[in-house]
Amino acid sequence: MANRALLVGVNKYKMAGADLSGCVNDVTNMRDILLKHFGFTTKDMRIFVDERATKKNIIDGLKWLVNKAKGNDRLLFHFSGHGSQIVDTDGDELKDRKDEIICPHDMDWDGTFISDDDLGKIFASLPKAANLDVFLDSCHSGTGTREMEAIRALPFELSFKPRFLPPPADIAARADDDDMEVRKLLREMNPLNHVLYSGCRDNQTSADASIGGSYNGAFTYYTCKHLRDTKGNLSRAELIKRVRASLKFNGFSQIPQLEAPAAEKKKKMLE
Repeated sequence: MANRALLVGVNKYKMAGADLSGCVNDVTNMRDILLKHFGFTTKDMRIFVDERATKKNIIDGLKWLVNKAKGNDRLLFHFSGHGSQIVDTDGDELKDRKDEIICPHDMDWDGTFISDDDLGKIFASLPKAANLDVFLDSCHSGTGTREMEAIRALPFELSFKPRFLPPPADIAARADDDDMEVRKLLREMNPLNHVLYSGCRDNQTSADASIGGSYNGAFTYYTCKHLRDTKGNLSRAELIKRVRASLKFNGFSQIPQLEAPAAEKKKKMLE
C-alpha cells in the first residue's frame, strides 16, 4: 500500500488583482494533518505553492499521483485557490454547457487553466480499489455578494474574499444562456475511485478569510480542525457534518459538499 498526496495552494497570481491570502496556510495545515494523523511522510507528498503552482507542475503532479496506482493505495489531492468556469467546447456539459476550472498561478483565459475534463482524463486510469480523496477549496460560481452581506452582518470584524475569478466579458459572452448553475468537478467520473469534498455548493463561494488572526480557507481550516481534534477518527459523513456546523456557527454561509457513494461516506478519510 502506497501513500501519495499532491497539495497545491495559490496566493500569488500572475493575473493582476487576483491574489489571495490563505491558500499557502491551507497547504501547510493539510500537510500537518497527513503527517501526524494519517501516517504520511514528507517523501509521500508533492507540494506546489504560488509561483511553482503552474499548470504544468500541477498536471505533472496529478500524473505522478495516479501513476502505477494499485488497489488500496491512499491518494489525496488538495487544491486551494481560485476556481471559475468557461464555456464548454467539446459538448460533454449537456446541462449548463460550461466547464469548471481550477486556476493555477499562471492562469489566463486562453488555455492556461485546469478543467474538469483535464482532471477526468487523468483520474480515469485509477483502479476502483484505490482510495482517492479530493479537496477543492475554491469557488465554482460568482454569487459572492450574498456571502459579503452575511460577513458584514457579523458582530465582529472578519476579512473575507471569495475564491472565484469571474470570466472577462469576452469570455463570458461566448455563452448562449444565463444559466450559471455549475455541476461538480468530478461527479460524473467513475464514482468508485474517488471522493470529492468541495468548499461550497455550486451556487456559492468559498471564503478566503482571516480566522484567529491568520488567513485560511474557511473550509480547509475547519476540516483540519476537526481532523486534528479527533486524530482523524471520524467518518467522511461526520467530518462534513461537523465542518458545516462550524462554518455556520462562525458566520459563513457556504455549505461544503461531499460527493461519494454511500458506502464511502461511512468510511474514514483515505480508508
